[in-house]
Amino acid sequence: MNLFSFSENGAMRKVKKINFNESKVFLIDNFKTLYLWYGEKASKEKKDLSLKRVEKLKETRKKSTKIQVLNQNREHGSFLVIRDILKKGITSSTPIEKRPELKIKYEETIDLLEAGIDPDFEAEITIAAHNLSQKKLSYEDLCHKLAQVQLLLLKGESNIVKKEIEEKAKEIYTSSSTYEELCWLIVSLEKILFK
Repeated sequence: MNLFSFSENGAMRKVKKINFNESKVFLIDNFKTLYLWYGEKASKEKKDLSLKRVEKLKETRKKSTKIQVLNQNREHGSFLVIRDILKKGITSSTPIEKRPELKIKYEETIDLLEAGIDPDFEAEITIAAHNLSQKKLSYEDLCHKLAQVQLLLLKGESNIVKKEIEEKAKEIYTSSSTYEELCWLIVSLEKILFK
């Protein structure tokens, strides 16, 4: 993993740690993802120039490399897991832990049910999440479905507009949630909404 800060003219400088200063822009390059972090008070010019540099860098990489733009105080998912490590600094001996991912334990749940144990709330969600995952909806469709359920829970059906769903879905899409996590969240919220 390589860390860089950007100057006002877009020049990149390698750094050992990130202080997350509100006027700065940083690049966290883990080779698969180029995280471009914008401080709240970073100038528009610095943001624009840094994005251009990162887009050029992406062109030299494999097609699977992606750019994720993160705004201060609105970071999400896998980035939050490594944030404290980035503050302390990366050394060759710094262990980087991957965020634990939720796995739907369908087989184990079925075994318990077949043994005669009554399904609890978690078992019901596990089965429903598994069934949803078997529908093979696209990741984008799951993001939209979760956005709609979240907004239904927060605002009620009559107060939701399509634009809000689109914005929420985009936010979910960039959250680094796995396919199974989205299925789990959707059915959990539906159980609360439609109980």
